[in-house]
Amino acid sequence: MTATWTDAHEALAPATPGPTQTTQAGAREAAQRAERENHKLEKRLCRQVGQAIMDFNMIEEGDRVMVCVSGGKDSYAMLDILLKMQQRAPVNFELIAVNLDQKQPGFPDHILPTYLKQLGVPFHIETQDTYSIVKKGIPEGKTMCSLCSRLRRGILYRVADELKVTKIALGHHRDDMLQTFFLNMFFGGKLKGMPPKLVSDDGGHIVIRPLANVTEKDLVRWAAHRAFPIIPCTLCGSQENLQRKQIGNMLRDWEKQYPGRIESMFTALQNVVPSHLMDTQRFDFKNIQTTGIADEDGDKAFDAESFPAPLLTGLPALRPLVLVA
Repeated sequence: MTATWTDAHEALAPATPGPTQTTQAGAREAAQRAERENHKLEKRLCRQVGQAIMDFNMIEEGDRVMVCVSGGKDSYAMLDILLKMQQRAPVNFELIAVNLDQKQPGFPDHILPTYLKQLGVPFHIETQDTYSIVKKGIPEGKTMCSLCSRLRRGILYRVADELKVTKIALGHHRDDMLQTFFLNMFFGGKLKGMPPKLVSDDGGHIVIRPLANVTEKDLVRWAAHRAFPIIPCTLCGSQENLQRKQIGNMLRDWEKQYPGRIESMFTALQNVVPSHLMDTQRFDFKNIQTTGIADEDGDKAFDAESFPAPLLTGLPALRPLVLVA
């Protein structure tokens, strides 16, 4: 067991020379390149997850972590990386994978148990027919996600108590966190994101998001490389969250047009300055006083705002956005 969460893996061994035939040699070189890229991806994922765990003290000595596995790429990847981290972490902790079978029509209930048995990880499948409850409570054509989410959350909290876990791990990634920030700002009137670590709404559990630093595109690549047995998330027939989809498309367009903007926005979530916003609950504007002491980070009230050159490289000014609720 190594001393830190973020130690790099050992380098790959030199590849064996390929055959002399041009076609076979080309195919072998391509396979070797793919292997190197996948190895770099694995190191990056482990480093980013390890950094999040350290920065927010997500996992501690003796923790029993409930890893919520839905059958989607994100939760598969989270479990996969946490298992790798478990082998080299500076602390000892347990993992138990948990899936909630909500009895959606056509749900392939054999896939996850088979996969988890092959993986050799402790797991628990909780079967609760929330689908029928939601169908009865939501009018035809309306989205079922809100009620379904509340029911699922309550069940998972109960299961966490029964399994005596100390942390609940969810598979939200960096893109989810940014999307949630903009959803709250555009549609909720709040500067509120999706925290990497929090106390659950019932006050009884610590919830962590180990993939907080990980991009969705890397998770897509990792899922393809690992060939996870993906279970589609549309089995319930519920409507897609159109607002989240709209925000996701906006962020992807920005990244294509102005590379680096997403990285800058994510960094901004970690550099909040309450004195330069307008929330009187977060900063006591009414009682501010002069100090007579110069502050390099203070507001230059009469100066135009300026930014370090690297942040603006290739980042033209924002164009007006037209968002349809």
